[in-house]
Amino acid sequence: METPGSQTSLHRANLERVVRAVRMAGSLTQAEIARATGLSAATVSNIVRELKDGGTVEVTPTSAGGRRARSVALSGDAGIVIGVDFGHTHLRVAVGNLAHQVLAEESEPLDVDGSAAEGFDRAEQLVKRLIAASGISQDKVIGVGLGVPGPIDVESGTLGSTSILPGWKGINPSEELSGRLGVPVYVDNDANLGALGELVWGSGRGVKDLAYIKVASGVGAGLVISGQIYRGPGGTAGEIGHITLDESGPVCRCGNRGCLETFTAARYVLPLLQSSHGADLTMERVVQLAREGDPGCRRVIADVGRHIGSGVANLCNLLNPSRVVLGGDLAEAGELVLGPIRDSVSRYAIPSAARQLSVLPGALGGRSEVLGALALVLNEMGDSTLLDSALPANTPAFT
Repeated sequence: METPGSQTSLHRANLERVVRAVRMAGSLTQAEIARATGLSAATVSNIVRELKDGGTVEVTPTSAGGRRARSVALSGDAGIVIGVDFGHTHLRVAVGNLAHQVLAEESEPLDVDGSAAEGFDRAEQLVKRLIAASGISQDKVIGVGLGVPGPIDVESGTLGSTSILPGWKGINPSEELSGRLGVPVYVDNDANLGALGELVWGSGRGVKDLAYIKVASGVGAGLVISGQIYRGPGGTAGEIGHITLDESGPVCRCGNRGCLETFTAARYVLPLLQSSHGADLTMERVVQLAREGDPGCRRVIADVGRHIGSGVANLCNLLNPSRVVLGGDLAEAGELVLGPIRDSVSRYAIPSAARQLSVLPGALGGRSEVLGALALVLNEMGDSTLLDSALPANTPAFT
């Protein structure tokens, strides 16, 4: 039994700090670990050696600033994490290790608005198929990150709005998938996972305060404050799609009028063009036509960008993020949509907040949510299993 404040307790705490820093970053040099943890270079060197001897981390030669350095990453054999992303029209699953390497990934069409049972059946099958194809033992799986296209009620763990996924009423996604796979399942909405994915692997790397805006069948924002996802006490933070732009505007599915979503989401935008471009028009096709010079599609995308920019300006005034990352199909429009967003931010945001903000397209495309699901497991999992395997045999056990 460890005594608080003892050398054993301090050593354990330092081990945890180093493992946590590496686990979240994927890989760090020893100098970067020292800066991230506040530990001395000598302490970091000793801990890394101990973790390497225990098989928890791998150390490889690298360079930093033109100098030789040692890159530290969690061992590829330390454990496996799974990411599952339920989109409105697809199911995507990824298998990764604790060194932030994606080992397998696959996507297939799925109507998530249908039966929840069918969706989880498909997810279970795809997860098990990818694990088998990767040649991984299922007992190596530490946890699963699960993304759903709707807010999760923090207290009950169920979807907070049945109007978004009516076939999922009363379903607890975490319990449902955990019961099928036999491992812990961490669940969050797709916008939060998109933010995590871009923060760890994409356009959000290197910043601690950002908003990830996803425009698809709805509009949501994943908010990162001081490096952590902010969900709010009820789990509904980031519902930027329901900022009111016009009190006399169209009725939104939430019951209010003139929400941002009613001017930007695909279900409201596509009818503006279907009479001239066909009833089977998709947002992906609108973006493609706009890039090719179609005047109607370019105008609609510019209008959508200006409306999104109004919502982003509100975020700037309230939270002062340093970066906004645009995800979803709309991000492929590039400056056709990003330029109008920046124009609205410049017009409506506090000047000092607008000057500090960069607006970028997502770097991960449709993979941001499933990679964010992997990052969610890495963020939520504890370090006990990893540390226990790293401790020398003569080190007292901890409770």
